[in-house]
Amino acid sequence: MYGAREGWQREGFESHEGAVGVLLADGSEPGPAFFDLGSGSTLHESTSWWHYDGTFRRPTAVTMRGRCACGWRGAKRYVIDWEKVREDDDPDAYDTSGPYAEWEAHLDEVAGRAVTLPEDLVALLGQVRERLDRLWLEDDSARGYATMLKACDGLEAIVAETGPEAARALAREHDEAMPAIAEALGTTEKAAHARLLHYEHLTWH
Repeated sequence: MYGAREGWQREGFESHEGAVGVLLADGSEPGPAFFDLGSGSTLHESTSWWHYDGTFRRPTAVTMRGRCACGWRGAKRYVIDWEKVREDDDPDAYDTSGPYAEWEAHLDEVAGRAVTLPEDLVALLGQVRERLDRLWLEDDSARGYATMLKACDGLEAIVAETGPEAARALAREHDEAMPAIAEALGTTEKAAHARLLHYEHLTWH
């Protein structure tokens, strides 16, 4: 894994977006780096690791580690070779496999604590997705698109019938225990709260 300009994501765990985090010489984690793109008086900010190179009065990072949007931070530190970064002149070419591997292990732990769908339900959902994909290949494209929308209607009706009651029951059972709900869903507390609100008030006409 080499430097990716976009965050790391895993399907089903989007709120646990990962990235390379950095540390300064004193062991602290810096705030966003600010820089002027010359587009006015507004300063832009970034937490991308390569912006902590000491230029333009920005702080200089000495090590990198894995980080996650949920607040998790990797235990290992990886020294940043700024000479090599400047020599390559391409952050994507720099090896960030260490932080990425730690984030992957973190996601494995998150997934291990989350509820898992029954195998038959996973298979059914996969079949639905595959069948919908095949509709893109219909000779009569307009009919294919209409069929997809009609199928989506049916799926939304199922979600609107099941989701609200499941969300309300889960909220009642756990009361204010949002950490437990977030863990079961494999998401952050903020995302879990938003998901509950979304389904609690979902309607279908």
